[in-house]
Amino acid sequence: MSLPTTLFAGILRRCRRRNSVRRFISTHSQPALPSIEYPLSHPIYTIWAANTSLGKTLVSAGLSTSFLSFPHRKFLYLKPVQTGFPEDSDSRFVYNKYSEFFSQNRPEYSVFASNHVLKASVSASEAVYLGGFEIERDKDMSCGNGVVNLGLYEESKLQGSENWEMKGFSKLVCKTMYGWKEAVSPHLVAERENARVEDDELLGMLKGCLGSESESEKGEVLCVIETAGGVASPGPSGSLQCDLYRPFRFPAILVGDGKLGGISGTISAYESLILRGYDVVAVIFEDHGLVNEGPLSSYLRRRVPVLVLPPVPKEMSNNLMEWFQEALPTFHSLEEIMQSAFLERTSRLRNMPRKAHDVFWWPFTQHKLVPEENVTVIDSRCGENFAVHKVNNNVDLITQQFDACASWWTQGPDATLQIELARDMGYATARYGHVMFPENVYEPALECAELLLEGVGKGWASRVYFSDNGSTAIEIALKMALRKFLFDHKLVSDDLVAENVESCVDLKVLALRGSYHGDTLGAMEAQAPSPYTGFYQQPWYKGRGYFLDPPTVAMHDGVWKLSLPQEIETLKPSLEDLTFSLRENIFKESRDTANLADIYHSYIWKTLQLIIDSSGSTQTGALIIEPVIQGAGGMVMVDPLFQRVLVKECRNQKIPVIFDEVFTGFWRLGAESATEFIRCKPDIACFAKLMTGGIVPLAVTLASEAVFGAFIGDSKLQALLHGHSYTAHAVGCTAAVKSIKWFKDSKSNHNLISEAMLLRELWDSDMVRQISLLPAVHRVVVLGTLCALELRAEGSNAGYASLYARSLLQKLREDGIYMRPLGNVIYLMCGPCTSPQSCSNLLNKVYTRLEEL
Repeated sequence: MSLPTTLFAGILRRCRRRNSVRRFISTHSQPALPSIEYPLSHPIYTIWAANTSLGKTLVSAGLSTSFLSFPHRKFLYLKPVQTGFPEDSDSRFVYNKYSEFFSQNRPEYSVFASNHVLKASVSASEAVYLGGFEIERDKDMSCGNGVVNLGLYEESKLQGSENWEMKGFSKLVCKTMYGWKEAVSPHLVAERENARVEDDELLGMLKGCLGSESESEKGEVLCVIETAGGVASPGPSGSLQCDLYRPFRFPAILVGDGKLGGISGTISAYESLILRGYDVVAVIFEDHGLVNEGPLSSYLRRRVPVLVLPPVPKEMSNNLMEWFQEALPTFHSLEEIMQSAFLERTSRLRNMPRKAHDVFWWPFTQHKLVPEENVTVIDSRCGENFAVHKVNNNVDLITQQFDACASWWTQGPDATLQIELARDMGYATARYGHVMFPENVYEPALECAELLLEGVGKGWASRVYFSDNGSTAIEIALKMALRKFLFDHKLVSDDLVAENVESCVDLKVLALRGSYHGDTLGAMEAQAPSPYTGFYQQPWYKGRGYFLDPPTVAMHDGVWKLSLPQEIETLKPSLEDLTFSLRENIFKESRDTANLADIYHSYIWKTLQLIIDSSGSTQTGALIIEPVIQGAGGMVMVDPLFQRVLVKECRNQKIPVIFDEVFTGFWRLGAESATEFIRCKPDIACFAKLMTGGIVPLAVTLASEAVFGAFIGDSKLQALLHGHSYTAHAVGCTAAVKSIKWFKDSKSNHNLISEAMLLRELWDSDMVRQISLLPAVHRVVVLGTLCALELRAEGSNAGYASLYARSLLQKLREDGIYMRPLGNVIYLMCGPCTSPQSCSNLLNKVYTRLEEL
């Protein structure tokens, strides 16, 4: 069926006009990739190659001859990107070669074969029309961005030697998703033919093809997706194909190079795939008489099978049928390897929940409340998303879940940064492994320290103390602060030695109720009694501190409101100080002159005097706070004015100030450091989590020069005696360097407003307000990458032990959002690079589920 000449030409003209306008339009926002989902009911493999023209399509065609050697089977061949079309068409090659192979061998069963070209550039479409290709076309040829819905289709029934109804039949389905005319790299031809295809569009179509061809199939299915060119060849958008297809992470068949120089090229291609987290199941290449399989097998250490195909004849006699016949045993072996790897993978995925129940002891988890079917099996991660294995109606499935708890607040990388980190950390491992830190220097540690002092420590810090995690960083900070207090108040002498250390004072900290500073013993002593410090959890806990009830801020019923503890409320603050028309008003320095600031000062001063008067030999040796947001305490926003006044008063009394920025630091709240919001500086601050992009554990405690000076003396016993074996490990420092630079560069982080050095608003303010108005919601806190809400609950349904949110979170996981609650508090947490569009999608899903409560 063909289209009238005038209609076809008119469509092409409209495409040209539409695309000529597009060239003058630019956008800074990256489109969100489609949600990734595909069946594991059958094997799906990607065919890669070390370079172009190494025989990917021959391997695809050979696999079709092997797999379709039996009836009741379906072989799906997908070619997402085809250049040189229509003269070159790999899907048509597979279709034709299998048809010829079938005709020559004539099995008993029949095969229904088809070839479909879905979309093409205007230039390629014109070539199809002008070339007189006798292929049926779809009626709908509408176009967008210079790409025509071409819909070329051909099919044939390959008749077996016996009655197909008795012997059954198989299917060969070949599809080209996008075609361009010129036979050059996809990114180049897409630009030249004014027919660029974005990654999200291509992946969306690939997902659709996989889904539509997998439905209602009762027999065995094998799908191969053939890439274009080499592993790192660009796709039509310019993204490297090894990055483009990474969200799916299909297992790989690598077509190597058997020619001179092919060993190096094959190994490089293999390493590029492994670096990105692909599973390479087999390497296969054409024999060129150089025995390349020997060095390759040795390098791969027998982990990956290496198969060798017979030489392809230079003279294409008999249309390669003799070659396909000769190569058939090799293709049978390859198919067997692919099937075996698939079965091993699915079996392992299915057994993992049971195995996890048998061997894991999960933290912060009551195992009795986690049935086996509720265990989430994470197959991989790409950017902000998990790839999760599920079994629905006995059908295996890989689906996507947004990591909305940022894997315990650590994660920040998008897919691009994830690969950058993998590359840089691999380099650091290869160059340094692990090396000793004390009295030594090496580039990753030095550059990391320099960046920290130029960034989060700018204007106050001069020293960087490395450790392994946030809780340890707090332990170190407490030691620093208490030593500084002792020296400032002349409570110890400079020549103190170990033999005469008998403390004449009992040092405690000043902290806020609801704070959480880690799980190690010292860190727990610096926080108020809570479920984390109860006798069941920490029988040694005494609470070495004085704990103030802080004023808190949240959105209630669409309005930002200040909630005061009773001790402050009795001082009768002005009503106009208790509400805010805009969240930004909460952080304004003009509040320092308001009546409420005086009330805060009076309350804090009197409290400190009471502590001093009643304590005797006990001294307040440090102030420790989580600036602005208390994380594990329930995602509570503390009034920044209160914290600012508290810091000022402690400085007046020479009490060292510690900021616990393990959670809040490195753009979690929308600024590199939360000091930007409370507008004051600490003496000591702790950072971890997002510092490395969340990829590996690493923490630092920054200190002022005055704090450092309290540890300087003639004896080693006056030094800070705290550390661990992997202090300042090169891999972690390298990850931190990359992440720190990435997040604060507007070229890589499109959410960064360079002039203000703040993130743009990620959560839609209207939607946030609508959520706060829902009857099920008590309060909402939104700042930077965080959007938290407390569900309205009473009695046992409230607090950390509450199970009130479990059913809601289970539904949200079904919607593709992975969340963990803090009792009846649930939260969404994205990364500094997450698009506002993705955040809006999350809010919409949460809103819909909250309406159902």
